[in-house]
Amino acid sequence: MNTAYTVITRTILILFLGSIAWVVILKYVPVWFTPLTISRKLDTIGTDTSSKIYKTWRPYEEINREAALAVIASEDQQFPYHWGFDFDEIQDAIKENQTRKRPRGASTISQQVAKNVFLWTGRSYVRKALEVYFTVLIELIWGKKRILEVYLNVAETGPMTFGVEAAAERFYGHSANSLSRDESARIAAVLPNPNQFSIRKPSIYVQRRTRQIARQMRALGGQKYIRNL
Repeated sequence: MNTAYTVITRTILILFLGSIAWVVILKYVPVWFTPLTISRKLDTIGTDTSSKIYKTWRPYEEINREAALAVIASEDQQFPYHWGFDFDEIQDAIKENQTRKRPRGASTISQQVAKNVFLWTGRSYVRKALEVYFTVLIELIWGKKRILEVYLNVAETGPMTFGVEAAAERFYGHSANSLSRDESARIAAVLPNPNQFSIRKPSIYVQRRTRQIARQMRALGGQKYIRNL
């Protein structure tokens, strides 16, 4: 009994310390792959779909601030101020989902980074608990600027395409450091479902959503809103 208890305790301690070490390491090195990129590549096995992943890491300083502002305006306007969770949005989503056919999420950018970088795809209470755990860790260890940098590099922005640099190169023909406001807003507009919505051939919905995001970017005060991350 004591032996089993010791093994379990040591295993938990190793996993705990290992997770902290992994978060610390990823504070300083590029995130070259995520469980989602691996999953997307595996999905092409046995199909006619190309398995090529479009992904180019760019430091935050080499990404136009319009892109950073666009994803915040679209996904998480309280990002500069919360500690990983937007409880007002969570409460609103719970109320709305009582009458909505399709549930609305309330994940912050921090939560999305936590689950995209550290966790497998799918839904379960265990995964949700780990998402909370890693969200707290990256808020404490990484800070806002690094979280946003990672998000801009790992978010799925199109079929087999990850990050704003890959999206800019593939769909606009230039680097992310020269993205315009409208181009950035269109990338943000497809984030809810980048395999259904297209940057290159935007639907009426994506065009409308792009204009809405651009207006929100102006309403937030432009790039000065994220100056002090």
